[in-house]
Amino acid sequence: MLNSFVVRAEEACVSRLSLQPQRQGNDDDDDDDDDDDDDDDGRNTKQLHRFLRANPSQGCLCLKVVRVCCEAISSIIWRLLGGRGAVDAVADMSYGSSSIASGAKTAARAFDFGRTHVVRPKGRHLATVVWLHGLGDNGASWSQLLETLPLPNIKWICPTAPTRPVAIFGGFPSTAWFDVGDLSEDGPDDVEGMDASAAHVANLLSTEPADIKLGVGGFSMGAATALYSATCCAHGKYGNGKPYPVNLSVVVGLSGWLPCARGLKSKLEGSQDAARRASSLPILLCHGNGDDVVLYKHGEKSSQVLKSSGFENVTFKTYKGLGHYTVPGEMDDVCKFLTTMLGLDGSHS
Repeated sequence: MLNSFVVRAEEACVSRLSLQPQRQGNDDDDDDDDDDDDDDDGRNTKQLHRFLRANPSQGCLCLKVVRVCCEAISSIIWRLLGGRGAVDAVADMSYGSSSIASGAKTAARAFDFGRTHVVRPKGRHLATVVWLHGLGDNGASWSQLLETLPLPNIKWICPTAPTRPVAIFGGFPSTAWFDVGDLSEDGPDDVEGMDASAAHVANLLSTEPADIKLGVGGFSMGAATALYSATCCAHGKYGNGKPYPVNLSVVVGLSGWLPCARGLKSKLEGSQDAARRASSLPILLCHGNGDDVVLYKHGEKSSQVLKSSGFENVTFKTYKGLGHYTVPGEMDDVCKFLTTMLGLDGSHS
């Protein structure tokens, strides 16, 4: 699967990160040195660990860049491999309206969203979930994984974020739901970008039939956008004050963080309707304590902030040793959560 490839590619890239030991001797020794590549890799890994301990900020940024590059490469390879089975590709989506509530552009910035991939339900359609990819990824890669999950009554919508300059990459363009300089709740908030992405999600869900339950989930930055959508749903408004148009039944965030955490409690306490919506919205947060991209402490703190702000139905799950990727056990927990919270237990496929 995609995540397995990303992990293997990430490990391979990390082991070669310009930390090659100095070689002594002449060029005639090169053939013999080729036999020692495995030993070199072990020494490289040890040197990398020492480098990361001595230079945590540079090392963290380096690993983030490697991660995003691997995700991008894996997405390209998957596209070249072909078939999508029950996955439909929908045309690129961009908006010319100035209304942020319809999804997309303000006087200052335009947001052109990429291709959206839809995984049709294999059974009776009971729920629709928009799933948001992480920084540098796209909707196609996640649609491949979601299609394999044993959730026949869910329709998955996997949009692709706009390509934009991203501060954490020094302004280098990447697919991103909003601009970000720090992958945590402590960084500055790009409210305009988050409003546009949350509105895009709401726009995708607003066309679903009235009897279909609606949800949003995501990984990494996608999880952050899903949680921001949850706060907009509870508050009844986007950050710019315009009304949020859909009612969410469930929210899932994997390896992410809560944007705009500051002031969330006071914002929701000011409205009885907001407090009621917050208390009734089920949220599942999953995070590995080995995550070196979005640190575990940020996921844990996000859960605490949500609970203290009135989101009473928050489940936080910890995965020992898990890094910034998913594993089958975690996805099993997601399936169980969605089945229970969306009332799919007794449904017929």
